[in-house]
Amino acid sequence: MTRRAGRHFLQIPGPTNVPDRVLRAIDFPTMDHRSPDFAELGLGTIAGMKRVFKSTRGEVVIYPASGTGAWEAALVNTLSAGDRVLMAETGHFATLWQKLAGKLGLEVEFLAGDWRHGADPEAIEKKLRADTGKAIKAVCVVHNETSTGVVSRIADVRKAIDAAAHPALFMVDTISSLASLDYRHDEWGVDVTVAGSQKGLMLPPGLSFNCVSAKALEASKKSKLPRSYWAWDEMLSNGKKGYFPYTPATNLLYGLREALKMLLDEEGLDAVFARHQRHGEATRRAVRAWGLEVLALDPREFSGSLTAVMTPPGHDADKVRKVILDAFDMSLGTGLGKLSGKVFRIGHLGDFNDLTLMGTLAGVEMGLELAGVQVKREGVKAAMEHLAGCAKAPARQAA
Repeated sequence: MTRRAGRHFLQIPGPTNVPDRVLRAIDFPTMDHRSPDFAELGLGTIAGMKRVFKSTRGEVVIYPASGTGAWEAALVNTLSAGDRVLMAETGHFATLWQKLAGKLGLEVEFLAGDWRHGADPEAIEKKLRADTGKAIKAVCVVHNETSTGVVSRIADVRKAIDAAAHPALFMVDTISSLASLDYRHDEWGVDVTVAGSQKGLMLPPGLSFNCVSAKALEASKKSKLPRSYWAWDEMLSNGKKGYFPYTPATNLLYGLREALKMLLDEEGLDAVFARHQRHGEATRRAVRAWGLEVLALDPREFSGSLTAVMTPPGHDADKVRKVILDAFDMSLGTGLGKLSGKVFRIGHLGDFNDLTLMGTLAGVEMGLELAGVQVKREGVKAAMEHLAGCAKAPARQAA
């Protein structure tokens, strides 16, 4: 095999690049998970995750699992077989969550969507108002749909639930938005927030999270779906002392501790959110300057985590991705589900800065031309001008 010089550009929207500091932390020798030192680690990471969720009232559970496990945990801890659940079709991952709910024996009403818009608060309110018998037990929405680069307006969905005066639980998937986009578990009245380690938290896959409201905990006392590994009760009772009821992913927790230090104490969440918004806007400007189309249609729903780019008719997005991988050793996200072959996705989240974005966009611009897609050579310039303007702004404010 021929060696490729330099570092591979992993620009898919998760798993993201893991900072060297986090990798070094993960490399620390595994400790006894019943020791006092582990209790300190467990309590510290739970407290840090509460800050990331922006929750002082919620309880946090950390699972050794992918985000799919946290999806299942959210449902099996709060619902019973035959319960009705209202879910919004915003893309491939919303569809997968809906399928998982069906496999668990839940009756799912799936609000149809075009994969170019987020969840529709008005449609959700209408469905809830029509549910006079209060048969709907939960509303489930994906905050940032990883397959489309579309952000649902969670605060507006909460307002819709309240306007309908409906008691349904509110569950939100933040797998590709947490620690990248502004998210407020308490303020937005979310009952169960679902998250994963491999995106904004800058870790490898392997940890997932539930942030749980008091209302959801009360529902868990009456829910009848089978659960053992995913059960909140033993996780929370052990977690109060920093421990787990089973063997935890100790070394990933080392990495989480280091990542939380970087995000919360060194950069700060507000700066993290601003960085992601800056990179999202720069990427969209590049796409438009190339003469291509961003999949997301509503500016209120543009993502700072990733951008899904539509290829023109007659061009296979996966061919474009292959050309870019072969020529420049850069991975872009594929189109998923009904978007297969129609879009490629540029991830700009996690451990990511302005120069990384410029290298990414340069590779895309060169690759589009190599793949025979007719574009204007203006994308990199448009993004660079935006980033340079943002860099000058703090200097002007200081002056």
